[in-house]
Parts: sequence; structure tokens; C-alpha cells
Amino acid sequence: MEHRRLGRSGLLVSEITYGNWITHGSQIDDDAARATVHAALDAGITTFDTADVYAGTRAESVLGRALEGQRREGVEICTKVYFPTGPGVNDRGLSRKHIMESINGSLRRLQTDYVDLYQAHRFDHFTPLEETLRAFDDLVRSGKVLYVGVSEWTADEIRAAARIADEMGFDRLVSNQPQYSMLWRVIEAEVVPACEELGVGQIVWSPVAQGVLTGKYQPGQVLPAESRAVGPEPGSLEARFLNDETLTAVQGVLPIAADLGLTPAQLAIAWVLRNPNVSSAIIGASRPEQVAENAKASGIVLPADAIDAIDAALGSIVQTDPRLTSSPNPRP
Repeated sequence: MEHRRLGRSGLLVSEITYGNWITHGSQIDDDAARATVHAALDAGITTFDTADVYAGTRAESVLGRALEGQRREGVEICTKVYFPTGPGVNDRGLSRKHIMESINGSLRRLQTDYVDLYQAHRFDHFTPLEETLRAFDDLVRSGKVLYVGVSEWTADEIRAAARIADEMGFDRLVSNQPQYSMLWRVIEAEVVPACEELGVGQIVWSPVAQGVLTGKYQPGQVLPAESRAVGPEPGSLEARFLNDETLTAVQGVLPIAADLGLTPAQLAIAWVLRNPNVSSAIIGASRPEQVAENAKASGIVLPADAIDAIDAALGSIVQTDPRLTSSPNPRP
């Protein structure tokens, strides 16, 4: 497993991050979750990503139990704040109140005194950005958080945060967590250039388009049982990928992976890691063998002709419009 710097910070993260969105506390039981986390550790993965909202806060608890007994200094634990975690009007967003209360809950569930990276899960249009960044900076000063980042922020929002941090003497953001894959390239036009300029690294989610790029979803066929598309959280799989045009185009990528001696998932993960602004790619898994196989994507260098062949196979279905980023997002 190779490691990369997270943006311009001194923090090293594994090229593959283990994430527990959808799976822990929802799709798989605690024993299976523990097995996948240990498979990640065995594969050399040191970076683990979760969020307070995943599975109604249960995912953080599951990850905390799965990492119990591990040397704390040997792993990087990342979590997020923004989405509702309770019924109250202040149990959401990026207000100082919610951030301070949420970090305490996350630390308790994760069984740790600090998190390595604390991320704003979305941009909050109802809270002054200065308030959010001051709260984050206070958490850094208190030792509860080592680094701060965001998820699915636009280039303008990231630039605004950097400007305020510089003006007020706060720690800068070091990371952004966007969706990024062969099919979904919307960060390339604006977010990546801004982040390269500002020293912000990407920890990308859904590099295999939530399983679509593995080829397991066949055009014109019934969705596999127990897949994310028909799992316990309806709509978990991006519906925009589940159409015959996209699924047919993905079939054209599979021979490229085979020619390189890679699985389709390994090819997809290696493809996002070829972007120098990407610090890590998040994988999820319900079985240990999935982790072991996908972790092998670390260190793979794809030849230029393979990149060209991928572009030719996917053609016009690739999404590149920066207006498709998940932000702005109204407070629920």
C-alpha cells in the first residue's frame, strides 16, 4: 500500500481509504464489519472514513469497535458533520452549536480522543462561513481534531474558506471529499484547479460508481439480489448510472481491464488515482475479499493507451459539467 500527502499538509494517507457508508450498521452485521476492517488493515490501509449521519450514527460506533485494540497512532480516522443526527432544529448544519456537540458524539462512538480529519459534509448556506471555520479552528486548538476538510464543496466555496482562514489566522482546509470516477468527472473543470492552487487534496468517493464500473449491472437485466441498487437503503445507488446507455458503455471498459490483468474495480480505482490532486480513493466492502482485491489498485500506473481506450469506450456518457456538483445543498 502506497501513501500520499493529504493536499499540502504533512499528513500521509493511504492511497486507498476504507469507508463505511451504507455498509456498517446497515447492510452488514458487526462481525462482517470487523472482518472487512481487519482485511483493510492487513492490506496496508491506514485511513478510515465515516460520518456521524451514516446509519443514524451507528456506522461510527461499528467502526470504533472494529478498530478497538489497534495502535491509534497507526491509523487515520476521518469523520464528518452537517446532516441531521437528531430531531432538534440545531441537530444539523454547520453552526458552532452543532459542530461542538457533534464532535463529542463522534469521539465517543469512535472510542478515540481525537479524529485525524474532520470534514464539513456539505456547505451550509444558513450559517456564516466565519462561524463554521472558527469552530473548526477551535477544535484543532483543543486537540480534538488534527486537520479539517470539506465534502462536495464548489470551487468558489473552497476559495472563500481559504480566504477567510488566511484573514483570521485559522488553519486552512486540507481536503475535499467529492464524488469522482470515470463516469463522474465534474470536479476536473473547476474544483481540482482551485484545490491544486490552494493545497487541498481530494479524498474521492464512489470511484467504482457504487459498483456500476465493476460490470455487475448488465444492460436490460434484472438487478442482482443484495446489490446496493436493491439494498436496505433505497436509492443508495445513483439512479443516473442505471440506464442501458451507461451500462452498455461500461461493458466496453471490461476488456481494457482484462488486457491489463486487472479487475474492473482495480482499473476504476487506479484511474482516479492517476489524478495527482487525488490523495486517496475510498472503497467500501461487505466482504473481506473485496477489500483485499480493491486494495491492489494502489501503485498501479495505467498506460496512456488504456486511458485513451477508456475515454473512447465511455464517450458521451461521461459527466463533466461542474454545475452538477452536490453543493449548494439546503439545510434539511
